Amino acid sequence: MSDETTNVRASIRTTPAGVRLTVTRGAATVLEKVELGFSLGGVRMGVDAEQVHVAAREVRDRFTLRSGKSAGDHEYAHHESVHTFREGGVEWQAVLRTGPHGVAVRYALPALDGTALITGDHTALTLAAGSRSWVLDYQTWYETPRFGVDTADLPGGAYGLPFLTRLDPDTHLLVTESGIDGRFSGAHVRADGPTLNFTLADDAVEVARGVVTPWRVLLVGTLAELVSSLFVEELAPAVSPELAEADWVRPGRAAWSWWSDFYSGAQLDKQRHFVDVAADLGWEHLLIDCGWEETWVPEIVAHASRRGVQVHLWTIWRDLNSPEDLRRLALWRSWGVAGIKVDFMESESKDRYRWYDTILAESARLGLMVNFHGSVIPRGWMRTFPQVIGYEAIRGAEYYVFFENQALTAAHNVIQPFTRNIVGAMDATPVAFGAAGRTTSDGHELGLSVAFECGITHFADHVDAYTARPLAARFLAELAPVWDETVLLTGDPDTCAVIARRAGDRWFLGGIATGDARTIRVPLTRLGAGADAQVWIVGDATEGLAETTTTATGSVEIAVARDGGFAAVVAPAGTELFRAGPRPYQSPPEVNPPIAEIGADGTATITTDPDARLRPPPGWTAERVTETGWAIRPTAGLRPGRLGVVTVERDGDGVVPVVAHARVVRPLAPGAHPLSVLPMIAFVNADGPVERDMSNGGGNPRDGGPLRVAGQEFAHGLGTAPASEAHFHLGGHAARLTGAVGVDDESTGRARVAVIADDREIFAAEVESGEPVTPFDLDVSGVRALRLRGEAVGSGAHVDWVDTIVHVHQPPTK
Repeated sequence: MSDETTNVRASIRTTPAGVRLTVTRGAATVLEKVELGFSLGGVRMGVDAEQVHVAAREVRDRFTLRSGKSAGDHEYAHHESVHTFREGGVEWQAVLRTGPHGVAVRYALPALDGTALITGDHTALTLAAGSRSWVLDYQTWYETPRFGVDTADLPGGAYGLPFLTRLDPDTHLLVTESGIDGRFSGAHVRADGPTLNFTLADDAVEVARGVVTPWRVLLVGTLAELVSSLFVEELAPAVSPELAEADWVRPGRAAWSWWSDFYSGAQLDKQRHFVDVAADLGWEHLLIDCGWEETWVPEIVAHASRRGVQVHLWTIWRDLNSPEDLRRLALWRSWGVAGIKVDFMESESKDRYRWYDTILAESARLGLMVNFHGSVIPRGWMRTFPQVIGYEAIRGAEYYVFFENQALTAAHNVIQPFTRNIVGAMDATPVAFGAAGRTTSDGHELGLSVAFECGITHFADHVDAYTARPLAARFLAELAPVWDETVLLTGDPDTCAVIARRAGDRWFLGGIATGDARTIRVPLTRLGAGADAQVWIVGDATEGLAETTTTATGSVEIAVARDGGFAAVVAPAGTELFRAGPRPYQSPPEVNPPIAEIGADGTATITTDPDARLRPPPGWTAERVTETGWAIRPTAGLRPGRLGVVTVERDGDGVVPVVAHARVVRPLAPGAHPLSVLPMIAFVNADGPVERDMSNGGGNPRDGGPLRVAGQEFAHGLGTAPASEAHFHLGGHAARLTGAVGVDDESTGRARVAVIADDREIFAAEVESGEPVTPFDLDVSGVRALRLRGEAVGSGAHVDWVDTIVHVHQPPTK
């Protein structure tokens, strides 16, 4: 069947060789004899099939994208034909969709009784002689370099999607997938000469009646048509009703400290600085990568909210791989966290896609944005689950951190807008000015901020690296948080890419080039900005960046350095070219007291502003009892000395509430309580977090060794790196604090240590490496706040507070 109203047409027919698909564009045949079929329980379908029925219809729908290359409302019309075959007693179907710039096919078993095993996908296409392809060697996390190769020279082997081929000077083919979920596994292609065979991640996939495979997608058209295409999203399932108005999804720009300062995720003060600079640049988000500690996450969320900045937390997928683990998402959301970055999935299996299904459903329920790393490529989830604001699935700037001898090339970068980024958001973490071994120019790096699209763009470098380059800082402040439209102005995967993205009445241009220094002519007529539109260009200079302001005359010529590039803003005449400003300050809601104890009736009371709302921990309840008063009731399982964080929020900057927090504590019960099992109210530590029952280690949580002082090992205690301070709430219930302190054998040097009871120093000593621990037995009667402090004398000493126990006496009986 074919659709005469579209540029691209497709038909399926049976031939002596089997079931075949033909694709045409205009009057030219683009692909013919595309093999269709699959193996069911080891038996191949599509070889000797009898077509028994064909049904055709028009599929029309509309959808809204919250982020991506073209946010907003979209309509589409596809021609669909369902071809039913009978073969070897099995009824199967090939479902064909045709749109203006693409064709897709998937398989169904409409009469299957029970379940069966798909043991192979035999969809295969042969590329034309003389074609050229841009590919990457397949791995399940899609982080090998992309490169160009004449198809005749393409080595046999496995290649990841999307796979791009130039069939003739005006026609390109992009092979990919769409519409996948936990009912099936992902696929890649395997090249055997010029023939590409779809290959499943699993040897066998159990399926049930109905549609059994994702869409195998063939985008066909000019490079400009492919770059702007939304065909992958059009093929994806519609959004669920509860996500149709997901206005809490907030595209934008993010500060991210991990790339420039590996262990900074464990440092609250460093995260505050990134928030402050991000807010001054007008950015919307902060991503805290590995190393964060739950003690201070509420504090950074509150600090960021006062500038309208939202906080996202890194986690590893296996820590969200059970119903118990999954409850962490609700806890983090209760603190006011806005999103998660989930890492290291590294699988295309059906089981892993079932895990994705769970994360997608739970994050949607909680209102958490999601960025997938170590992940599969996008396959249309941006439509179905608008909270998905990014995927990695690319060799991005992190490779400068781990593989200096494998620095990213300009050639690799230039291929991405024509391949990986066509199918969805790409978290390549661009603009890495400080990269060791970088061969790209500063203009190229800045151009990546537009040429690469992601729902939330996480800029790689230290925020101070941007403010040290005023032109870069000004452009990244102007850069729009979300795009209304995307067009390719000029380029091809072997030379350069100049991408234009519209936000309102302004266009933002990102140009990246590979090869020798030269001048690139950039046509502007497609932008419709007017003959006298203002054009501000930030591009390559002899050293660093330089700016040029001109007016549009149909095109501009821009000089780029070797492996160079540029960024630009185009605005209509008579409008403001520069519109950015710092994010305003918001006053936080009042919370009193900041630490509330649970009384004999099982509740704690806090007071807030009249217009405040409460977000208690999962399973807790919060009931307003007066205009400003709230009764907080924890879960029954909260043990003595433990606490929960209650978030108090009030409307702030747009969708971002401004928040403060109260810690609600169940009082200590009579008995002995090791400090290492009690929650900290706050801490300061020079290197990573204060560790529990282990030495300080490096910059990440739980990376220390045994607590060992002067050859003696201790099972319990706190590992610190001065300058350090660990805060605990005693609430006046304790009687004594016992323990000892010394310098861990993993370090050398001296430190001054002290115990602070409320604001009074009740113990002080100087400890030195190699010396036995110094014991203490302290009266803490009536003390509400306890602090263990370490001050370095010189540098390098790690201080262990060992066998530290709070003793609570049994009250006398009458």
